Amino acid sequence: MKYLVNISRILVGILFIFSGLIKLNDPVGFSFKLEEYFSQGVLDLPFLEPYALAISIFVVIFEVVLGVVLLLGYRVKFTVWSLLIMIIGFTFLTFYSAYFNKVTDCGCFGDAIKLTPWESFTKDIILLVLILILFFGRKYISPLFSRGALRIITLLAVVFSIVYCNHVLNHLPVVDFRPYKIGANIEEGMAVPEDAPKPVYDYAWRFNVDGEEKIIVTQGDYPSVDGEFIDVETTEVQKGYEPPIHDFTIEQQGEDFAASLLQEPKLVMVIAYDLAKTNEDAYDGIKKVTDAALEEGYKVIGMSASDEQRTSGLVEDYNLDFEFYFTDETTLKTIVRSNPGVLVLEKGTIRQKVHYNDLDQLKFE
Repeated sequence: MKYLVNISRILVGILFIFSGLIKLNDPVGFSFKLEEYFSQGVLDLPFLEPYALAISIFVVIFEVVLGVVLLLGYRVKFTVWSLLIMIIGFTFLTFYSAYFNKVTDCGCFGDAIKLTPWESFTKDIILLVLILILFFGRKYISPLFSRGALRIITLLAVVFSIVYCNHVLNHLPVVDFRPYKIGANIEEGMAVPEDAPKPVYDYAWRFNVDGEEKIIVTQGDYPSVDGEFIDVETTEVQKGYEPPIHDFTIEQQGEDFAASLLQEPKLVMVIAYDLAKTNEDAYDGIKKVTDAALEEGYKVIGMSASDEQRTSGLVEDYNLDFEFYFTDETTLKTIVRSNPGVLVLEKGTIRQKVHYNDLDQLKFE
């Protein structure tokens, strides 16, 4: 039992630290995932949506610290109880999401490792077993150092987590795992290879044959049946290839200008996914950098999911010399974890990307 507990201790501790650090790198992204859980019928707690970021910060820091103290063997009773409560909650969420297809990505490892809902649930079941071993065998968890050293190391883990979290919140994630990272070409990210796997569907055709209902299942071909067609039900049995970038449009009055704008040799995008939540104090700085970009021959556009009334009001209030286009809110949240944020592109390739706190780092040549 002792060896089993120690193996579980190492596996769970490392996994919690790894998972926590991935999310600590991008707490804003994890907060978006929490909003999905709060609003899409999983928890049905929409009143928590405004607190999603605060909850995200607490959870990811707590996850890292729990992993550290488990490996250290510090505060064993509190640690194993906390791990058990957390994994029971995670297992419920991933099962509910998978069974009812509510949230298609749990966000367990941020954008670094994507898991399907059932993969996430399986991972949590394995973790639950390991944590139960720790719970019932907690007497075998011994501290690695003296009590004073354990306190210092735990405190350092907490301080590191807080400082790192504060940095990425006020700038951008240190490591960008998303398809819109610097150096990525958006058009290439939307391309589908010719030999990419195609989706496979089952078609359940219903016919009325001599007064009786008959169902014939095929994978595409219309069946040859001597009867009256009623309807057909389509089920996806195998997903096809999905490019890293999808649902990317730059629309104005219903027309998509993405193809032409992504050919611009000098393009600046000001991205604000929701103007009702944007930091308006940043727009004096946005005005300065976009005017500088225009003087250097750049084309400047705004991108938002807000309506025309809000975008035109913002342009007028801050005397902005560019127009806004409409883009899906989820896409904009994925592109940059800042509201507003600024990108500089060269023929669809992202050359610079900054938080509104780092506008002075932009260079226009």
